Amino acid sequence: MINPEELAKHYTRFRVTERILLTGHSHQAWPDVAFEAQQQAWLDTAEHVDDVWDLAFQKANEVRRGFARLLDDTPERIALAENTHELVVRFLSGLNLRKRPQLVTTDGEFHTIRRQLDRLAEEGIEVIKVPAMPATTLAERLAITVDERTAAVLVSAVLYANAHIVPNLRAVQEACERVGAELLVDAYHALNVVPFGLVDAGLQRAFVVGGGYKYCQLGPGNAFLRFPQDTDLRPVVTGWFSEFTDLSRAPAGGRVTYGPGAARFAGATYDFTSHYRAARVFKFFEEQKLTPAKLRELNQHQIEILSGSTRNDAIGGFLAIPVTRTGKIQQVLRKKNVWTDYRGDTLRLGPAPYVSDAQLQEAAKKVNDVIR
Repeated sequence: MINPEELAKHYTRFRVTERILLTGHSHQAWPDVAFEAQQQAWLDTAEHVDDVWDLAFQKANEVRRGFARLLDDTPERIALAENTHELVVRFLSGLNLRKRPQLVTTDGEFHTIRRQLDRLAEEGIEVIKVPAMPATTLAERLAITVDERTAAVLVSAVLYANAHIVPNLRAVQEACERVGAELLVDAYHALNVVPFGLVDAGLQRAFVVGGGYKYCQLGPGNAFLRFPQDTDLRPVVTGWFSEFTDLSRAPAGGRVTYGPGAARFAGATYDFTSHYRAARVFKFFEEQKLTPAKLRELNQHQIEILSGSTRNDAIGGFLAIPVTRTGKIQQVLRKKNVWTDYRGDTLRLGPAPYVSDAQLQEAAKKVNDVIR
C-alpha cells in the first residue's frame, strides 16, 4: 500500500504534515514539482517568446496521455480545455436539438451540468431529471427514460454530493445506441480515486468529461472531453484553434470546417501554464507508482478510519456526513486544524494519499466531538 508519511515529503509547500487536509474531494494539495513546472512555463515564455507555443503543445500532448491512461483510452480522443463547463457547452452545441429537443439527466449532477441544463429548459429544451437516488438503480431508470426524442443523457459516474458510485452505466449507453442518442458521463469525481476504465465499463461509445482539480492534483485549468472515435458532432460553440491546426493554411470559405481529432472540440488561446503543471504532476504520479487501483485501496482504508466502519465498495473518494449548521462546524474544525468542505447540509471529509493514519484518527475524534 502507498505510504502517506513518505509521500507527504513531496508536498512541503502545502504543509500537509502541519495541517490535516481533508479537502481532498474539493481541492487536493499539489506536489512540489508542480511549483517548479509553473516556474518553468514562465521561463520558457521569456526565452522563446511566441515560439513557446511549440513547447506548450508538447505539454498539452503529455496531459492528453495522462488523462488517457486513467481512462484506458488513447490520447487522440482527448480534447482539453480550462474547465468542464466549456467542454460541456461545446458538446451540447453540437447536438441536433431541433430534431431531438430532449435532454435526460439526474437531480444529483454537479453545477456544471445542472445550471446549464436548467437555463436551456428556460429556453424550451425539454430536460428530464431522473432522481439520482438510489444510485444502485439509477442507470436502469435513466435507460428506460431514453426515447427517439432524446438528444443526449448526461450523468455522473460518482455523485458529487454524497460519493455514491453509479453502477452499470453500460445500460445507459446501450439505450442511447438503440435510439441514436449520445451519452455524456461526468467522471470528475471518480477520476484517479475510483478506477474508471472505459473498456471495462463498456463505455467506448460515450463522451466523458473530467478534470484535474481534485484527485489528480493538477490544479485548475486542466479539464478534458473524451469523445468516441467516429463522432461527427459539429459544435456550434467553436474556437479558432479548431480550424487553425495548421497555421500555414488559410481558412477556406463556405461551410465551417474542423480540424482532425481533438481539434473538433478546440477553443482558442488559453493559459498553458496549467499544462506545464499537469504534465509534471502526471509524471510524478508515474514515478511514485500511484495508480488508480493503489489510490483506491488507500482511499478505502482512509474512509474506514474516518467513518469507523467497514469498507463500502459503493462509495467513492470521500465521506459525506449529513449534519445541520455545516458552515459553523467547518469553522470550528478549521480552528482545530482540520480542513474540510461542505455542501448544503453535508459535511464532506476527503482524505488524500499524503494524509497519515494518525492524522485521520485525530481528525475523526475532533469531527465526532464537534458534531456532538
